[in-house]
Amino acid sequence: MIVKRLVKDPDLVKVQEFNTEDETVLEIVVSESDMGRVIGKKGKIATSIKTLIQAKAYNDGNRR
Repeated sequence: MIVKRLVKDPDLVKVQEFNTEDETVLEIVVSESDMGRVIGKKGKIATSIKTLIQAKAYNDGNRR
């Protein structure tokens, strides 16, 4: 997983998935000290992670 390579404590990374009729939400939980590494300056890393997840879902045929 990409996020585990970004943080100092990869054992604390957890991903939770929530499904509704309209969408699937992935929640990534990291330690408080690693939060800045995952978000990045002005949210650029978080946006990039979101884009990668959306691209993977699109390739898998999941349009939600």
